[in-house]
Amino acid sequence: MKTFFADARLIDPEAGTEARGGLLVEDGAIVAVLPEAAVVPAADRVVDCGGRCLAPGIVDIGVKIGEPGERHKESFRTGGLAAAAGGVTTMVTRPDTIPPIDDPETLEFAFRRARESSPVRVLPMAALTKAREGREMVEMGLLKDAGAVAFTDGVRPVRNTRLLQRALIYSVGIDALVIFHPQEPGLSEGAAATSGPFASKLGLPSAPLLAEKLQLARDLAMLEMTGARGHADQISTAAALPLLAAAKAQGLKVTAGANVHHLTLNEYDIADYRTFFRITPPLRPEEDRVALVQAVADGLIDVIGSFHTPQDEESKRLPFEEAAPGAVGLETLLPAALQMVHSGMVSLPRLFACLALNPSKLLGLPGGRLAEGAPADLVLFDPDAPFVLDRYTLRSKSKNTPFDQRRMQGRVLGTWVGGGQVFAREQG
Repeated sequence: MKTFFADARLIDPEAGTEARGGLLVEDGAIVAVLPEAAVVPAADRVVDCGGRCLAPGIVDIGVKIGEPGERHKESFRTGGLAAAAGGVTTMVTRPDTIPPIDDPETLEFAFRRARESSPVRVLPMAALTKAREGREMVEMGLLKDAGAVAFTDGVRPVRNTRLLQRALIYSVGIDALVIFHPQEPGLSEGAAATSGPFASKLGLPSAPLLAEKLQLARDLAMLEMTGARGHADQISTAAALPLLAAAKAQGLKVTAGANVHHLTLNEYDIADYRTFFRITPPLRPEEDRVALVQAVADGLIDVIGSFHTPQDEESKRLPFEEAAPGAVGLETLLPAALQMVHSGMVSLPRLFACLALNPSKLLGLPGGRLAEGAPADLVLFDPDAPFVLDRYTLRSKSKNTPFDQRRMQGRVLGTWVGGGQVFAREQG
């Protein structure tokens, strides 16, 4: 079956362009990218994009799904529905489940449940150490053969440097990607805010900005020593950026990601002790947020993710410092990230390089591009459509979004995975 997407504003992150044109899809792949003046090809179905943006589907690295163990917070079905509504065509899921994904059997469970339930693609990551305790390496070779796309202990940095060294050396032999969380655990453990006058005024336990720089320096040194491929999952401070830039200039195999919440919110958002704003790492000062956005624009930050972390009402309805950290983000990732476009700091092609192209490259996926032969994983969206977010309309089981009742701009109109439509926004 052939589908033609007509009158689209094509966002091509690979070429760095946006231009009017059309897209022909057949058998789940893009077969032609046509300029605006081209003759409309014969097709079984025509999707009139009405001049709205058509871009590669989002590849979201670091999504938390509650299966196994916490299905009441999020399932592959509800997470997949939320992803489709947010223009996310591939969820790269975290291993911090109960029990953790640290053996081939648990990994196979995740794959099976995803195939049964999720309308979008799901690629699970595996833990780097058994039970994510930082004491013993997992069987990385077996897990990679079973389909693990990367290895990470999530927000638990590996404290044992010798163990990390062994894991990185082993990862080189099997060409595996290791994802690390650059927060020095001794300084950041239990922190609900960033150290400074504002955290002191609120009386909240806090961690210094230096915690990120210290841990990043160690992890980059380990990459230099071993020659491994590494990805810093959540860069959130301006102090970390020069280290990252120097490592890239040196030729280390390192990439970096940012949480969309650190790109769009700052430490003052926690003023009312609203626990939906408690995330890990904590929100940063405004000057750090601006520096981070500039790093996205300059290409120093490679990936933007939602770090979707569903928490139930009971775990959030607590004093701020006791509340579980994390926010849902699959449906709000794109409209939140578009704030950087509307501010004039980041172009749409650059944004989708971070949302789709670079994550695909990082994981060796064929998507993230509007090119012949690429999978027809697509998102159609209106970047200017205004709306007020109501958390109760979110498709996630958990509703812990910091954007509740916020005026936002940019709505997903349709999402396609392998050429098949998995989401269509109701008109009106």
